[in-house]
Amino acid sequence: QVQLVESGGGLVQAGGSLRLSCAVSGSRFSFALMGWYRQAPGKQRELVARITTIGTTNYADSVKGRFTISRDNAKNTVWLQMNSLKPEDTAVYYCAASVPGQSYWGQGTQVTVSS
Repeated sequence: QVQLVESGGGLVQAGGSLRLSCAVSGSRFSFALMGWYRQAPGKQRELVARITTIGTTNYADSVKGRFTISRDNAKNTVWLQMNSLKPEDTAVYYCAASVPGQSYWGQGTQVTVSS
Protein backbone atom coordinates (compact mmCIF):
# COMPACT_ATOMS: atom_id res chain seq x y z
CA GLN A 1 0.00 0.00 0.00
CA VAL A 2 1.30 3.44 -0.93
CA GLN A 3 0.54 6.45 1.25
CA LEU A 4 1.39 10.08 0.62
CA VAL A 5 1.48 12.69 3.36
CA GLU A 6 1.88 16.37 2.49
CA SER A 7 3.10 19.06 4.85
CA GLY A 8 4.36 22.62 4.73
CA GLY A 9 1.27 24.53 3.75
CA GLY A 10 0.13 27.65 5.54
CA LEU A 11 -0.61 31.35 5.30
CA VAL A 12 1.94 33.63 3.66
CA GLN A 13 1.96 37.16 2.32
CA ALA A 14 2.28 37.82 -1.37
CA GLY A 15 5.91 37.67 -2.41
CA GLY A 16 6.74 35.15 0.26
CA SER A 17 7.86 31.55 0.04
CA LEU A 18 6.73 28.14 1.22
CA ARG A 19 8.17 24.67 0.83
CA LEU A 20 5.81 21.76 0.57
CA SER A 21 6.94 18.23 1.36
CA CYS A 22 5.41 14.92 0.42
CA ALA A 23 6.55 11.82 2.25
CA VAL A 24 5.75 8.58 0.42
CA SER A 25 5.53 5.17 2.02
CA GLY A 26 5.95 2.05 -0.05
CA SER A 27 8.73 0.52 -2.09
CA ARG A 28 7.58 1.83 -5.46
CA PHE A 29 8.54 5.47 -4.93
CA SER A 30 11.68 5.36 -7.05
CA PHE A 31 9.64 4.08 -9.97
CA ALA A 32 6.92 6.67 -9.68
CA LEU A 33 6.23 9.81 -11.63
CA MET A 34 5.61 12.40 -8.91
CA GLY A 35 3.50 15.47 -9.24
CA TRP A 36 2.04 18.41 -7.37
CA TYR A 37 -1.46 19.51 -8.22
CA ARG A 38 -3.66 22.23 -6.79
CA GLN A 39 -7.33 23.00 -6.57
CA ALA A 40 -8.71 26.42 -5.81
CA PRO A 41 -12.31 26.94 -4.64
CA GLY A 42 -14.71 26.56 -7.53
CA LYS A 43 -11.99 25.47 -9.94
CA GLN A 44 -10.79 22.18 -11.33
CA ARG A 45 -7.70 20.47 -10.02
CA GLU A 46 -4.70 21.44 -12.12
CA LEU A 47 -1.17 20.21 -12.55
CA VAL A 48 1.46 22.46 -10.98
CA ALA A 49 4.66 20.48 -11.56
CA ARG A 50 5.87 16.96 -12.26
CA ILE A 51 9.15 15.14 -11.92
CA THR A 52 10.12 11.85 -13.50
CA THR A 53 12.12 9.06 -11.91
CA ILE A 54 15.32 10.49 -13.39
CA GLY A 55 14.58 14.09 -12.44
CA THR A 56 13.10 15.53 -15.60
CA THR A 57 10.67 18.28 -14.66
CA ASN A 58 7.85 20.22 -16.22
CA TYR A 59 5.74 23.07 -14.86
CA ALA A 60 2.51 24.86 -15.46
CA ASP A 61 3.12 28.14 -17.25
CA SER A 62 1.67 30.04 -14.31
CA VAL A 63 4.42 28.86 -11.95
CA LYS A 64 7.46 28.64 -14.22
CA GLY A 65 10.40 30.51 -12.76
CA ARG A 66 8.79 30.66 -9.31
CA PHE A 67 8.26 27.03 -8.25
CA THR A 68 10.76 24.19 -8.18
CA ILE A 69 9.94 20.51 -7.81
CA SER A 70 12.58 18.08 -6.55
CA ARG A 71 12.80 14.56 -5.18
CA ASP A 72 15.07 12.32 -3.18
CA ASN A 73 14.47 8.67 -3.95
CA ALA A 74 16.54 7.56 -0.96
CA LYS A 75 14.27 9.55 1.36
CA ASN A 76 11.02 8.75 -0.48
CA THR A 77 10.26 12.45 -0.51
CA VAL A 78 9.29 15.06 -3.07
CA TRP A 79 9.28 18.80 -2.45
CA LEU A 80 7.76 21.86 -4.03
CA GLN A 81 9.64 25.08 -3.35
CA MET A 82 7.33 28.00 -4.00
CA ASN A 83 8.78 31.49 -4.26
CA SER A 84 7.28 34.86 -5.17
CA LEU A 85 3.87 33.61 -4.17
CA LYS A 86 0.80 35.37 -5.48
CA PRO A 87 -2.77 35.45 -4.17
CA GLU A 88 -3.81 33.39 -7.17
CA ASP A 89 -1.61 30.57 -5.90
CA THR A 90 -4.07 30.07 -3.06
CA ALA A 91 -5.37 26.50 -3.23
CA VAL A 92 -5.23 23.08 -1.69
CA TYR A 93 -2.06 21.43 -2.94
CA TYR A 94 -1.99 17.68 -3.53
CA CYS A 95 0.90 15.33 -4.02
CA ALA A 96 0.43 12.46 -6.47
CA ALA A 97 2.42 9.37 -7.36
CA SER A 98 1.87 7.46 -10.58
CA VAL A 99 3.15 4.02 -11.50
CA PRO A 100 1.92 1.98 -14.46
CA GLY A 101 -1.73 1.24 -13.88
CA GLN A 102 -2.09 3.06 -10.58
CA SER A 103 -2.16 6.55 -9.13
CA TYR A 104 -2.03 7.59 -5.49
CA TRP A 105 -2.96 10.89 -3.87
CA GLY A 106 -2.25 12.63 -0.62
CA GLN A 107 -4.85 14.34 1.51
CA GLY A 108 -3.79 17.84 0.48
CA THR A 109 -2.35 20.83 2.26
CA GLN A 110 -3.81 24.33 2.22
CA VAL A 111 -1.75 27.22 0.88
CA THR A 112 -3.17 30.68 1.37
CA VAL A 113 -1.45 33.77 -0.02
CA SER A 114 -2.68 37.11 1.28
CA SER A 115 -2.39 40.30 -0.71
